[in-house]
Amino acid sequence: MPTVPATAASRPAGGRVVGAYLQPLLELAVERGICLRALATAAGLSENALSPVPESLPAADYVRLLDAGAELAQHPHFGLHVGERVKLGTYSVYGLILLSCRDFGQVFQQTLRYEGLAHDLGRSALTVNGGGAEYLWRSHFPHASRHLAESVFAGVRVFGNWLAGMPLPAAPVSFTHAAPADTREHHRLFGADVSFGAETNCARFDAALLSLPVPNADVSLYPVLQQHAEQLLQQKLRAQSDAGIVAQVRASIASNLARDRARLAAIAEDLNLSQRTLQRKLADAGASFQQVLDQTRQELAQGYLLQRELGLADIAFLLGFQEQSAFNHAFKEWTGESPGVYRDKRG
Repeated sequence: MPTVPATAASRPAGGRVVGAYLQPLLELAVERGICLRALATAAGLSENALSPVPESLPAADYVRLLDAGAELAQHPHFGLHVGERVKLGTYSVYGLILLSCRDFGQVFQQTLRYEGLAHDLGRSALTVNGGGAEYLWRSHFPHASRHLAESVFAGVRVFGNWLAGMPLPAAPVSFTHAAPADTREHHRLFGADVSFGAETNCARFDAALLSLPVPNADVSLYPVLQQHAEQLLQQKLRAQSDAGIVAQVRASIASNLARDRARLAAIAEDLNLSQRTLQRKLADAGASFQQVLDQTRQELAQGYLLQRELGLADIAFLLGFQEQSAFNHAFKEWTGESPGVYRDKRG
């Protein structure tokens, strides 16, 4: 029996990406001749979802837009070039805080605290050991294509250079995904030491960099901006807490699918709720049980299809479908293409 891999349940409930963070992706797509309607449709969104640019969108939609943009543009380095387009406004309030930091040590501290104000695609960590430091980025979408991690690291590199007012020293960078056929763009951005197939997405550098000043910082603005960001963060955390029932249901569904127990009655029992109470709580969070079931199945299916060792019959079983044909039909309704076509397009 196939092993059920880690699911998306560990992501923040209601994970989002703000419109400003989406903007570089849209700019590159338009530059490459892609109509925003076509981009939205290819990512499984409504054709008007990107015009005007939304205030925010689900993080999972952003990941699909990255892949759709790369596919439509036939651009092997789409993620890297999206990251290269970041600017101060890309990171919203969080970016303004970084511009008010006295040095790069404080920049990293604020990143760890407030990057969620820009996106819920993953989370940063920093460790300092003696004279060395390591920046680690943990993706909330471990099955995403390489474009996600590459866009994040390219953005960090470009924005770091901008904050420093000069090119920062090249640092060894490691990615968990396999090396692409052409890595020249990676070396152009990050330097000679870029590795793939690593255990983590990380960059290692001299800890002395943390004391490097931010030359144009307006440190007088830091207290005001930090207070504002803290208020926004607390509001977001409260909203995610309110949406926590959705995350609980997703986690329960994911663990029960292969046992054919992903039904309302079984999930309610699993969460120690009556069926009526569960339905009410989901409605309060703006969701229905069927919506959460379909979304969970779709995201798991897209992850499973990247694992070549799993056959379509295996995936259908893991998702709780009685027949492979039922899985095929459902997947085409979700994405507009068959599971086989989806897998073939992603190599």
